Amino acid sequence: MNEEIEFILDATKEAMETAMLHLNSQLQKIRAGKASPMMLSKVQVEYYGALTPIGQVANISATDGRTLTVQPFEKSIIEAIEKGIAHANLGLNPQNNGESIIINIPALTEERRKDLSKQAKAAGEEAKVGLRNTRKESNDGVKKLNTAGLSDDQTKDVEASIQNITNTYTVKIDALIDAKEKDIMTV
Repeated sequence: MNEEIEFILDATKEAMETAMLHLNSQLQKIRAGKASPMMLSKVQVEYYGALTPIGQVANISATDGRTLTVQPFEKSIIEAIEKGIAHANLGLNPQNNGESIIINIPALTEERRKDLSKQAKAAGEEAKVGLRNTRKESNDGVKKLNTAGLSDDQTKDVEASIQNITNTYTVKIDALIDAKEKDIMTV
């Protein structure tokens, strides 16, 4: 019975850690005023007739806080990369110098910062929903163990442990969102 309890608690932690990793990746895609190669992660480039992620056909680097440089592996696809960036609807204006593409990142307006902050909060709320779903699934597993012979006291203890794990990850999510909002709102 103890092995099943340990399994449930470990699975709960693992699922919640996965939700945190997903939230982290979502937050990295939200622009915070500084140039980041992750800003182009959604860009698809037509490469030999197939849509290919930009990261597979070029190196992307942030040369400074306001500039991204895209260095294609083949010079012949520079125009396709420019087209892909334009189609991604990121509000960026790529400039082709014949060898690479330079993208100047404009400063964010106050309104745009507020929109990005809302996006970050929405991503955080989505992660919290994931935590709650994981908690429910774990508690359901504990209830099944209860019907299979786990005492009521042990059931309550395990459910309290699951709630503590959930609370810990909720605090972590709140801290991540607060840090991202601070980053977004910093001029």
